[in-house]
Amino acid sequence: MRDKNVQAGKNVMANGEVAVSASISQRALNWMRRAWRPAASVVAVSLALLILWHGFNGKNGLLVWQQKRTEDRQLRKEIDDLQQENARLRQQNERLNSSPDAIGQVAREQLHYAKPNEVIVQLPPEKKTPAQPTGAGK
Repeated sequence: MRDKNVQAGKNVMANGEVAVSASISQRALNWMRRAWRPAASVVAVSLALLILWHGFNGKNGLLVWQQKRTEDRQLRKEIDDLQQENARLRQQNERLNSSPDAIGQVAREQLHYAKPNEVIVQLPPEKKTPAQPTGAGK
């Protein structure tokens, strides 16, 4: 019987207990052989999730890209509005440089100048009445 236990990697002690002769390093090696695939799978899934998270929330991720795209649209609209305003002011400048009638009109409107025999009457500004709230009073 002792030969069978030795052959199986076990030692029979004097009091009949069986001691496993496999050393700790051998047991650790066996555990590593069994555990490396699940551990590698966990690491691979973790890396994939990290890459996905970074793709959405990272410095140049999808959310930041959408915000930059919205900001770009707003800035382009602002640029277009400013270009239109600039063109309008250029036309007004050209008109003021070339037309004495335009100069007279601006002088009357902004500086309150008058031609001889003209009277300027200033009306008080219109008071804005508050809008009636919907559903108020029957």
